[in-house]
Amino acid sequence: MSNHRKPMQARSRKTYELLLGAAETLLEEVGVERISSNLIVQRAKLTSPAFYRYFDDKYAVIEALAERLMQRQNEALTRWVDRYRDAGYDVLVDHIEDLVREMDAITRQQPGAIWIMRALRAVPSLAHIRLASHRFVTDLMTDVYMPYLPGVSRDLVRRRTRLAVEIAYSVDEMLKEDTDVRDEVFEDLTFIFRALYYHPDLARSPPATAVAATPDSAARIDA
Repeated sequence: MSNHRKPMQARSRKTYELLLGAAETLLEEVGVERISSNLIVQRAKLTSPAFYRYFDDKYAVIEALAERLMQRQNEALTRWVDRYRDAGYDVLVDHIEDLVREMDAITRQQPGAIWIMRALRAVPSLAHIRLASHRFVTDLMTDVYMPYLPGVSRDLVRRRTRLAVEIAYSVDEMLKEDTDVRDEVFEDLTFIFRALYYHPDLARSPPATAVAATPDSAARIDA
């Protein structure tokens, strides 16, 4: 059950947006533990009654921000699916990295995103948002893969896809904390996703050109 109430009228929407804008800025500045309804009201230059008209507490504000963030990511996924659905299995697998990069870009543009993502994992009342988004992504991507995997159990493909989704979201969070390894992490992800989607039990083999090791990559692995 949602703990925030969306406004219907234009004037109310302005107040609502002021509160959300203040909250995301404060999250960036002070984090989840120190943010409070009073701080949000003060930053937005509004009153406490205005806050409680739309939100039960600070976690309700984070819930609203999280829903927006997940919606942006889900829309990015839908565009990715439209772009690659009919391009073939190998193309789909090779371009999952593009999707993760886009997710990274979306969260980097969102003030306080790292705190929102942490709250979705740490606060029980917010877990439903994360789970609903992950299930949406998993089910949609499973639907895309299944036509290319005749004879393979949907349960297997969905489990493998859910694992890929969890890895992708974890990497997105990791990249907000350790920005110096972005390119290297995306390169690593390519190998991880290929391992998941070309596993023998999926009866698929990766294209030879896709997995051929270069001298540089071999050196990195040996190191």
